[in-house]
Amino acid sequence: MSTGTDMTFADRVDAGRQLAQRLQHLRGQDVVVLGLPRGGVPVAYEVARGLRAPLDVIVVRKLGLPFQPELAMGAIGEGGYEVLDRGLIARTGVTPRQVESVRAHERAELEDRVRRFRRGREPVDLSGRTAVIVDDGVATGATAVVACRAARHLGAARVLVAAPVGPRGLRRQDLGADDVVLVRAPEPFWAVGRHYRDFRPTTDDEVVALLDAAYTDRAPTGPSGTGHDADVEIPMGDVVLHGHLHLPAQPRGVVVFAHGTGSSRHSSRNQYVAHVLREAGLGTLLLDLLTPEEEPDRANVFDIALLAGRVATAVRWLRTRPDVGVARIGLFGASTGAGAALWAAADTELDIAAVVSRGGRPDLAGPRLGNVTAPTLLIVGGADPQVLRLNQLAADRLGGVSRLRVVPRATHLFEEPGTLREVAHLAREWFSHYLLAATHRSGTGPVVTR
Repeated sequence: MSTGTDMTFADRVDAGRQLAQRLQHLRGQDVVVLGLPRGGVPVAYEVARGLRAPLDVIVVRKLGLPFQPELAMGAIGEGGYEVLDRGLIARTGVTPRQVESVRAHERAELEDRVRRFRRGREPVDLSGRTAVIVDDGVATGATAVVACRAARHLGAARVLVAAPVGPRGLRRQDLGADDVVLVRAPEPFWAVGRHYRDFRPTTDDEVVALLDAAYTDRAPTGPSGTGHDADVEIPMGDVVLHGHLHLPAQPRGVVVFAHGTGSSRHSSRNQYVAHVLREAGLGTLLLDLLTPEEEPDRANVFDIALLAGRVATAVRWLRTRPDVGVARIGLFGASTGAGAALWAAADTELDIAAVVSRGGRPDLAGPRLGNVTAPTLLIVGGADPQVLRLNQLAADRLGGVSRLRVVPRATHLFEEPGTLREVAHLAREWFSHYLLAATHRSGTGPVVTR
């Protein structure tokens, strides 16, 4: 088992990239990376990118005792894999009928997740290949044990378990794996989430987006495929900011993402929205507006003039690129980044064609709101009353076309099932109309109600 020294991960993307470095010895081999939904998939996505290997999920379900569901009497996996602890079943008096009831319920849940995540795609064939099973951390290892057995049942010749963090002394034979790779194996071991600065839950929508993106990245493309897809560095005075730029060939519209913290390009929520925008043919620039050194100072997150200046510089940098051409530029802002996006949009020289705010603070753009003539869509969660009120006041002050869309039951981070998907599709509709349409009249737009 490989381990590393003591450290903390910024988020699952950071953890995945560090784990990918530990697995570079597998690059060029016949490897399939399998993420354990949900939290393991963002980590697995970065591992698959680092190894240039296909990405898939491996879905397993615990069979809990009817009267004590947290205690497993068995497990099931894809491909008909099943294991039962018959000794425990006999000792606890669970009847065959009860076992069948639990099995049927969990099998239905497993099949529903498979359909939801793969969206009709066939699973990646594991026959004779090396399966790398990835999670965001290993605690008890119970899920990894079932996943290893399921992968072998599906034909994998070799099975590795890989995670950013797990307990010291975790042995491959305990998991039924051929090897275990951890970036960090602290002693004593705490809960997995204690080793991340950002350990927010991963949603089904984000899992789907990452699987779709991995599939698209590996699909063959014709002459009109991607024009550019790479990390970029943008000089801004005495600092250099990092981003990820995706451009289709001959782009007609590009959306710059603005977030108040320094993790915009690593944000799984921003990555999901960006993926949905790319499906419509839009280019995207995921940008870290703050450097790692600047981010710990909370005052920088609310320095709207600083953030807006960097958004403006990024827009000007984009316009110098020959592969951007005459594409219209839109801005997508989240949290305080929405205030920065609107502050920048008030600069008529930037010629911003449209703005979308997700759970944003447009009020932070203050007196500049009246100078924003770019069509603006404000998306707010219905269960985020304070931010909703600030957006209602800001909508009345904007100088151009504006719409306020309230997503029912959504809280500030849009973590509730289906809510981030609604945000992404509203943004895609708005940007498609104002950035991709051949012509559009000022004052018109897609029907978005308050």
